[in-house]
Amino acid sequence: MGTYSARTIARWFIAWANAEEAELSNLKLQKLLYYAQGHHLALEGTPLFREAIQAWSHGPVVPDVYHEYKSYGSGDLAATDDDSFTWEDVDDDTTQLLIQIWNSYGQYAAWRLRNMTHAETPWKNHFQEDERHIVIPDDDLKEFFAHRRAGRPS
Repeated sequence: MGTYSARTIARWFIAWANAEEAELSNLKLQKLLYYAQGHHLALEGTPLFREAIQAWSHGPVVPDVYHEYKSYGSGDLAATDDDSFTWEDVDDDTTQLLIQIWNSYGQYAAWRLRNMTHAETPWKNHFQEDERHIVIPDDDLKEFFAHRRAGRPS
């Protein structure tokens, strides 16, 4: 498994949701990215994607991905006509992990996922009401997810 850009992983989730005819808002996408990064760190010891996750008021967020899709508001995300993503952009091992993440967390509504992340130490330990751009360190994600398996909610 290589290290990807968060946008590539986001596009995988969008393509998967579209193929499954499932709802996927930007809020829900952000939580799936958080869970994918956390489980990958716990399993492989390395990040799934390079970009940092920050502790925002509605939970963990990858800012670049958030800004790319914020024009959708709370609506469903869709691949754009100029999106060059293909399934081959993500290797088989990573695809299997992402399917596990989808099967474990994709069933939940965005707000439920938001509330789940608010109860978890990686976000709780780093969110500060009046502070912006606080990164949730990979080591904190790795430690938290080391005791959890995809397939069971945290």
